[in-house]
Amino acid sequence: MLANVLIGVVAVLHLYFMYLEMIAWDQPLGRKTFGTTAEFAAASKAIAANQGLYNGFLVAGLAWGLYLGEGGFAVKVFFLACVIVAGVFGAATVSRRILFVQALPAALALLALCAGF
Repeated sequence: MLANVLIGVVAVLHLYFMYLEMIAWDQPLGRKTFGTTAEFAAASKAIAANQGLYNGFLVAGLAWGLYLGEGGFAVKVFFLACVIVAGVFGAATVSRRILFVQALPAALALLALCAGF
């Protein structure tokens, strides 16, 4: 039960990331969140939307795993691992903050899942 709640939290976070990158990227909220200028946001909008789409796929995978229930263990593990790898890579290449916002919640969900919580 706890694992599924944490997986739901990770999915909602990535739904929000998808919104920020696909819709709000060049709006004040998106620019403030990512610390970009209006010029940079306008020039990189297509790249950010592509990135947002990948976050949407993570949401879909996590939702699929939740939908499958106990039979979705492997699906949940796979998509949580994808989130963790993306978070670690983002922390190493973009901002350390990504480690705490993206990878840590997924790692906690994976730990809870594997521990049977």
